[in-house]
Amino acid sequence: MRTALLLWNSFLIAFSVLLPLINPLGSALVFLGLVGDAPAAVYRSLARKIAINNIIFLAIIEMLGAAILRFFGISLPIVQFSGGMVIAAMGWSAMNQRDAQASSRNKQEECGVLNADQTRLFEERIFYPFTFPVTSGPGTLVALLTLTAHSSNEDLTMSILARVGVFIAVAVLSVLVYFCYAYAPRITRVIPPSTAQGILRVIAFILLCIGVQIAWNGLSVLIAAIIKP
Repeated sequence: MRTALLLWNSFLIAFSVLLPLINPLGSALVFLGLVGDAPAAVYRSLARKIAINNIIFLAIIEMLGAAILRFFGISLPIVQFSGGMVIAAMGWSAMNQRDAQASSRNKQEECGVLNADQTRLFEERIFYPFTFPVTSGPGTLVALLTLTAHSSNEDLTMSILARVGVFIAVAVLSVLVYFCYAYAPRITRVIPPSTAQGILRVIAFILLCIGVQIAWNGLSVLIAAIIKP
């Protein structure tokens, strides 16, 4: 019973923390703006590969992230501060970007029908920028490193269970990413363009606020370390 409770609590905490950062629905709107008018099969293929890449990428960060930081001598507050600034910049950029529908139309006018070169170009972008930073950006990495540090415990069994809970949360969110990305054009048809753009702007503002908060969390620790007698 205690084992199941620990696993469930770890999953809920990780899911709650990572959901607004990965943000499958909001990221799907950004993904749609980058891909533009493409066949449904292309969207499903890209979505499947991005979801798989996302699971592998975040699993590696969860397992090796803390060790990598220790190897390079990078503290968590530094990661929080620098990552938070990057997230804030992304949020500001998304708030001021052009309409995604207009961008898609411009791409169609310039390129015409989707050809083999464009398909290959999408394949080359599976990891960057589709997986990182569109799906899982610096904020997700910072949050995951924080969750990993939080789940570390002297009891090896409890530590493993906590990390399994985090991994399950990553897997569930990646499945949501697949469905949102695969059916991104259909989602935008159901949601009016003005509403979709409004949602994107709100999400961008929340992303900006999350970035500032993460940066402040790291900066406050650094300031406290400087002024500490």
